[in-house]
Amino acid sequence: MGIERALLIDLPAEWGGERVVLRHWRDEHAAALFAVVMASRGRLARWFPWAAHFRGVDDARALIRRNSDHWARRESFGLGIFHRTDEALLGSVGVSVRDWAVPSFELGYWLGRDAEGRGYVSEAVRIMTQFLFEGLRAERVAIGCDARNARIVPSGALRRDSLAPDGTIRDSLIYAMIPDDYERARATWPA
Repeated sequence: MGIERALLIDLPAEWGGERVVLRHWRDEHAAALFAVVMASRGRLARWFPWAAHFRGVDDARALIRRNSDHWARRESFGLGIFHRTDEALLGSVGVSVRDWAVPSFELGYWLGRDAEGRGYVSEAVRIMTQFLFEGLRAERVAIGCDARNARIVPSGALRRDSLAPDGTIRDSLIYAMIPDDYERARATWPA
């Protein structure tokens, strides 16, 4: 059932949507990544510990290179979310591999302050969800978030499971989709 030799999977470096393009992070994205994080740092640091530690473009480059290492080992794959027409960096979407034997994955994402509320994350998540279910034959795709994120309604919770950026212990909310759920959702998505 699962994927036995994940290292041999060819992952595209780019996925295209109607308004966004998802791209594997490269060093050339470091300046744009740093700029978007700095413009949104107060918001991002509330949910992502790494955002508080950005001090320069080298921090962005180091994050990109760590991401590339995980990508090469097929442990996770992070992508920049870019606007299709003007190429502006909007944010990021990432996939963590929970278990290749199932196969099971977790999605995560963030957007820069100026890109919020325009449906870019919805489109990026649809693109990745479609790839995971159709391209990698996922049996489970979950999205987790901090329980204090009031914008999202949970389907389950992991109590006191991780540290928040401020060092407190937090709960995480979990959302999961299985193939039957995906088929029902996919039928409602734009063509």
